Amino acid sequence: MKVNKGILFVLLGAGCFGFTPIFAKLGFSYGYSLGQINIVQMIISSFLLWSFTLLKRSSFKGLTKKNVPQMMITGCFIGLTSIFYYGAMQYLPASLAIILMFQFVWIGILLEWIFSKIKPAPVTILSIILILIGVFFASNILNGDIQGLPFKGFLFGILSAFTYAGFIFFSGKVAVNVDPWTRTSIMATGSTILVLVLFMRDIPSVLPLEANLLTTAVGVSLFGAVLPPLFFAVGAPLVSGGIANILTSIELPIAILSASLILSETVTSLQWLGTAIILAAIALNELGSILLRVRKHI
Repeated sequence: MKVNKGILFVLLGAGCFGFTPIFAKLGFSYGYSLGQINIVQMIISSFLLWSFTLLKRSSFKGLTKKNVPQMMITGCFIGLTSIFYYGAMQYLPASLAIILMFQFVWIGILLEWIFSKIKPAPVTILSIILILIGVFFASNILNGDIQGLPFKGFLFGILSAFTYAGFIFFSGKVAVNVDPWTRTSIMATGSTILVLVLFMRDIPSVLPLEANLLTTAVGVSLFGAVLPPLFFAVGAPLVSGGIANILTSIELPIAILSASLILSETVTSLQWLGTAIILAAIALNELGSILLRVRKHI
């Protein structure tokens, strides 16, 4: 019963991420800039996360003069991911921006190889090849639909994948003994400071805060920075890490489906095939790793 509950909460957390493109695109349609959306989003996210942390009376044990700046710097990767991810959506269909950002899966494997000297297993290399094949179909190259799209959008999209992979990699190394909610709140603070510095010129334009900007920012904050950590904090301890990674990949089809149904973007059968290949590759990598570990213990 516990496992089923854990699976449910992890799926809910991953599913929430899939709705962030809707609110980002909504904000751009209202005429708000990348800076305005990110500023209000980060401020709201930090406020809500710190509110949860203080209400839960989370522990502040383990905080030091050394690891607090490390957590804030790690949080900057999330701020950069938000900037690049939403930036890609300014120039590309949301479905394509999502697929580019999802390349964090194989980029994360490369980071482990480079920094932790963990050489990818043959099944992992096969998964990377499958992911790249999936991207080929999912990007709709065969239909020529990406021709004429600004290169800047593709650059932002792939940069969002690198920064998100960086966040996942370094967040697993920094202050792991500190309470998860406290860590998340400190990381959000670092992210907020980064965004305020980078978009300093946009700060005056945020006030007075308009209802449409508030709606957009609350949407991306709740579905991108508040609800997912909340659901993951409850569900992740009840399932294995490998299964959790497979479950979180549900974000990809949900994001593409929401882009199709709510944003009225055209998603072809080839794009769905590419998405299915990417998901299968992620499952293959995680399940293959689990099977290898089981065989070693037999």
